[in-house]
Amino acid sequence: MILKDYFLAQLDREAASTRKAIDRFPEGHSDFKPHPRSMEFGYLAAVVATMIGWIALIIDRDELNLDGPDGAQFRTKPLATKAELLASLDNAIANALRALESTTDEHLAGPWAFKMGGNPVSQNPRSIMIADAVFSHLAHHRGQLTVYLRLLEAKVPALFGPSADEHF
Repeated sequence: MILKDYFLAQLDREAASTRKAIDRFPEGHSDFKPHPRSMEFGYLAAVVATMIGWIALIIDRDELNLDGPDGAQFRTKPLATKAELLASLDNAIANALRALESTTDEHLAGPWAFKMGGNPVSQNPRSIMIADAVFSHLAHHRGQLTVYLRLLEAKVPALFGPSADEHF
């Protein structure tokens, strides 16, 4: 199997699960935090909605220095409405698809670095960064989002198996 085909198939599955989770976002709770050290719900939901777009960032650039001159444009901004979240998700999916469809396995094997203050925080082949920093990281934050949903009495979608609110 060609690596980019694997990522395209993974993107399709992750996008569907992410859309189900974002579609349950209860408006009016953007400021909700289950704990003082937790993220606000609107910010967490925006992270989940936009994270798939990081695939394009990893493919299109050789690095991201988050504290660099253009780093601010890549920082997540909280969103307050389901419509904004779904639009952001659609944009992220479109950018990821474009990038994956136009790349090669050779390019995916090339190095990519995430930096802060010019210092590498993580540096791996693009394929590893997509697998870890996007797909695994997305599953983690999507799981957090479902906990917030439960705490707010919203229905939790079935993602990797049935939930108490939804069966396959």
